[in-house]
Amino acid sequence: MTHMPMQHEPLWRRALRAWFDPRGRDLGLIAFALHRLTGIGLTFYLLLHLVVLTTFLRGESAWQDFITLAKSPLFIAMDAVLILGMIIHGLNGIRVSLIGLGFGARRQKALFGVAMAIGLVLFFVAMYLIVFVK
Repeated sequence: MTHMPMQHEPLWRRALRAWFDPRGRDLGLIAFALHRLTGIGLTFYLLLHLVVLTTFLRGESAWQDFITLAKSPLFIAMDAVLILGMIIHGLNGIRVSLIGLGFGARRQKALFGVAMAIGLVLFFVAMYLIVFVK
């Protein structure tokens, strides 16, 4: 596969490259992109969750089969990604709201760092509870 020069690339490819390429970006823009990605991921999860809930319609045995699957290591890993996405999206949303209200607009980087540090602690606490507390 040959690499086409930038001006001859399809528009959709240039748009994706511009949207996802973090080089030379300000931390605020990276936080914005992270917020978008987690929002898209959470929307996808919501749709998947609604599909899974339809297993109630197939009876108790189908639901028990799903519960068995949900306790597998793969599902626990997917839960970890979900929890991380929820924490990042929620804390970043609070940060964006505070900045929109005029609080901390000059300290966006520090706010983002504090939010992500809090998020990391929350993530590890949540994973400890999921894995070790029955």
